[in-house]
Amino acid sequence: MREKELAAFLQQYNGRPLKLMEVCGTHTSALYRTGLRQLLPERIALLSGPGCPVCVTPTAYIDRLAQYALTPGCRVLSFGDMLAVPGSRISLADARDRGGAVDFFYGPEEVLAKAEKNPGINFILAAVGFETTAPVWATVIRTAAERKIKNIKFLTALKTMPQAVSFLCRQNKIDGFLCPGHVAVITGSEPFRELAEAYGETMVIGGFSQPQLLRAMVRLVLESSKGHAGLWNEYPSVVKPEGNAAAQKIVDDTFEAGDAVWRGIGLLPGSGLYIKEKYKAFDAGSRGLNEDRIPAGCLCSRIVLGDALPTQCPHFGRRCTPEHPVGACMVSSEGTCCITYREGNAV
Repeated sequence: MREKELAAFLQQYNGRPLKLMEVCGTHTSALYRTGLRQLLPERIALLSGPGCPVCVTPTAYIDRLAQYALTPGCRVLSFGDMLAVPGSRISLADARDRGGAVDFFYGPEEVLAKAEKNPGINFILAAVGFETTAPVWATVIRTAAERKIKNIKFLTALKTMPQAVSFLCRQNKIDGFLCPGHVAVITGSEPFRELAEAYGETMVIGGFSQPQLLRAMVRLVLESSKGHAGLWNEYPSVVKPEGNAAAQKIVDDTFEAGDAVWRGIGLLPGSGLYIKEKYKAFDAGSRGLNEDRIPAGCLCSRIVLGDALPTQCPHFGRRCTPEHPVGACMVSSEGTCCITYREGNAV
């Protein structure tokens, strides 16, 4: 089918009502940017899942970073979108305003260079992400070890997506999943095939351009409307069944699996990646950061599960904006609330 015909299929869909979910912050943004979300009829509810790493980072992690920032001799380095994420009391931006040492960075090599040039400062690197960025962090840790840089440590909040998708499947509320394309490049398609078969779910892996997303969405609607269980890979030029073996190897060498708390979900066994014993000198105390406090009235915990829309939150567009976020979903450019607000849906 041509793109025009595929778009017409979606727009004119008149089958049974569907509740679908994209599990990737980049997909959330791309679906708005390409106009595909706006194309869907009311019979298709497209929800956004826990695919933004910043949004699912618990408050205990932010609190620990803020504590380091306010500790003499320490300097926290983070990507810019982490600075505004609320902790239980303050954010990293608040810690900086109180005199804490906080900087943002653009690339790992920049961090290593700073540490080497400033041996009297202990640098704490906020390492956040999913399978997509885990190989990058692993490379940085190994490089720091090879170059014997002793004044840098990593506070990790690295998570793996299959456990979160499994949790969502167990809730039995979603008819079909648009699986995260970037994650699948690393993991391969097989982990999602196993989930689809185990839970009898419809799952589709999609790319990010308009043609790729359009084909993935048509496949997802078509198969889920018929109740077909299984995985369809609509991103085959990039996602292979076995994934990226080289990336998997470096992650396995550097990290090991452990339990992790996801903001809005809770503790998911085996869903975290933690620095192995051989590199423990570079760990800033990443384990056991389990406390998670959601601000009063904030619906982030329901939004990341698809149980509520951003516009249903009483703070959305009022107390909570990208400039003054109440919840984590309003902070990142991949956060559902931030994307919804930026796309002109503020109230």
